[in-house]
Amino acid sequence: MRTDLAYRKTAIQGSSGFGLLIAVFDALAEDLRRAAQAERNNDIEKRCHEANHAVHIIGFLEDRLLHGDGGPLADQLGAFYRTLRRKLLQAQINRSAEQLEELMAAVLKIREAWQKADQRQVPSGPDILPASMRNLPAFAATTTEYRRDDWFA
Repeated sequence: MRTDLAYRKTAIQGSSGFGLLIAVFDALAEDLRRAAQAERNNDIEKRCHEANHAVHIIGFLEDRLLHGDGGPLADQLGAFYRTLRRKLLQAQINRSAEQLEELMAAVLKIREAWQKADQRQVPSGPDILPASMRNLPAFAATTTEYRRDDWFA
């Protein structure tokens, strides 16, 4: 078993819901990092493998949203995941390691927001989303402050 996989399994045992969510975002960011590196190395097969795994994780996250009952945060996250998937496809079409790294940075920003939420330092509304994603209607519409107990997604 790879050391990093063993470490991750140990780290998530006994984790809170936020801890598990953070681990999923870590895996997504790592997929995007590896896809960017593979693109730089002109290893198309590895890039496609890593990008496909990232798409599966995005789908997993989308499936966990409570559509209609999750409130504005679930709507924002749903829009973020759709945009992330679309931009991931575009980065592959463009064969752009830089675009893949930008997506990784966006994922890490959301991961950081979940980490703050776990520490009860919850950011408000659309501030958890990267600035480049906030111009979407679903992201710009609300300024509600969320607490850990309000999270339904």
